[in-house]
Amino acid sequence: MGKGILEVQLIDAKGLASTDFLGGDTDPYVLIQYRSQERKSSICRGAGQGSNPSWNETFKFVVHSPSGEHQHKLILKLMDHDTFTADDFMGEATINVMDVIALGMENGIGELRPCKHRVVLADGTYCGEIRVGVKFTTEGLED
Repeated sequence: MGKGILEVQLIDAKGLASTDFLGGDTDPYVLIQYRSQERKSSICRGAGQGSNPSWNETFKFVVHSPSGEHQHKLILKLMDHDTFTADDFMGEATINVMDVIALGMENGIGELRPCKHRVVLADGTYCGEIRVGVKFTTEGLED
């Protein structure tokens, strides 16, 4: 069984639609899921941050890659933080990291440089883009 660290670099998003119909500001954040692990970005507040937020944050996930075919996907759910009601879903992006992990297992490091990914609603409707980079390393881990 191979192990490693999957590092997710959350950079920014563009063209997100507002979910606040009463004229309030959209305060976006991202829930990043890899298998059973979940991380949450900071909440972007302020003028212009609603539809074009910028995070510049890095998150780490521990990867246990058993032999056999398993899904290696990052799911990024964009949410709008609301103070008095439930947070609103703004869309999501899915990134298949199987090749990055496989390359990392073979060479010690695998990387997907920051690039844009489509953000879609549940029905597949395009609603913006998010820029994310992914790196997988096997260094520094004890078996």
